[in-house]
Amino acid sequence: MADDRPVLAMVLKGYPRISETFISNEIRLLEEMGLRIRIISMRRPRESFAHASVSRIKADVVYLPEMLTGHWGEFLRRNLRQLRARPAAYLKATARMLRQFVKTRRSASLKHLLQAGYLLQDPASDPPAAHFHAHFAHSPGSVARYAAMLTGLPFSFTGHAKDVYTQNPLALTEKIRHAAFAVTCTGHNRDYLERLAAGRTPVHLVYHGIDLSLFSPGPPPPLKPPYRILSVARLTAKKGLPTVLRALGLLAEMGLDFTCDVIGEGEDRQKLEALAGYCGISTRVFFHGAMPHEKVLDFYRAAHAFVLGCQVLPNGDRDGIPNVLVESMAMGVPVAATSVSAIPELVTEGETGLLVPPGDPEALAQAVHRLVTDAGLRGRIIPAAMEKVRRDFDNTVHTARLADIFRQRAGSPPGIFA
Repeated sequence: MADDRPVLAMVLKGYPRISETFISNEIRLLEEMGLRIRIISMRRPRESFAHASVSRIKADVVYLPEMLTGHWGEFLRRNLRQLRARPAAYLKATARMLRQFVKTRRSASLKHLLQAGYLLQDPASDPPAAHFHAHFAHSPGSVARYAAMLTGLPFSFTGHAKDVYTQNPLALTEKIRHAAFAVTCTGHNRDYLERLAAGRTPVHLVYHGIDLSLFSPGPPPPLKPPYRILSVARLTAKKGLPTVLRALGLLAEMGLDFTCDVIGEGEDRQKLEALAGYCGISTRVFFHGAMPHEKVLDFYRAAHAFVLGCQVLPNGDRDGIPNVLVESMAMGVPVAATSVSAIPELVTEGETGLLVPPGDPEALAQAVHRLVTDAGLRGRIIPAAMEKVRRDFDNTVHTARLADIFRQRAGSPPGIFA
């Protein structure tokens, strides 16, 4: 039986990505809620494995060439077909691309237009999409916007963190004001995007949340040394892992008996391993690389505390609400984190976790020490944190809200997904 439901095209930077499980979970739940989705990925997966939830996604996946080099012939052929199909729209999009190129002198402007034309003439993009939605406001948002301009259809985007704060505000303002609506995952982001939108574009707050059935705690480990400390993060600057390692070095100097498991991969791994050696904790800190959720759960269940040192970088890059903090709290692992960006929307100091200023290893060391040695504090924080996650970060609740937004506002005319 033919599927005549309209297609919601999701433009992603890469699919699947081990660090973006919140996106695959969202797509899976939207499908279960009745939406028909096509995934448009701007690059192929770079990891050799994916979380188990990805296997439950039914959406077709269209991969765009990541580079223009080596694909010029096909890019030009498909874009010429698109030009012949809708000449006025293509020339308007080209004029917009040229204005952007003059401002930035970046070839990405041309690349994003050509990728949009390539996509629209891809045989796998049949039936045509009724709406384009980008996860991330930067390059996926640009491809989605050009696809919308070339077809006359609406587009929207979900803004996360780096994509919001490292963009030129004027460019982001133009993008958001051309969108049918925008979605973002923190109140901190919503306030910023609403200022840029100036009332012209609706901005919806939809937290990612987590699968509460997956992140359910087991019996807590005995609270005795050696204490097991856990950190799960991409090994990149904004996660503040140097602050974490320096804090752990101070804990070792204080005589605390502990080990620390670091799960994640990234460009800073060698520097972090060297820093662990410099801090005298190389025999206590274990770098495990990236892992699927099914294995990470075992580390959550064995941990006495979770620590993350997020910071805002000079270029504005930052986290929103790291999902690993939500997962830890759901698993009954108390968290010590930094009071940056939207983290205080999840972690309330002294109530659902401990917060310290970014870049302060002394304060972070004291917070971790309290979490593993103060039974009374743990007795207050752990149940309050679990209740906070259950109440405010259930991904089925938030994805249902997102599905309603698509049904009410997406498509041409709006309501086509109802």
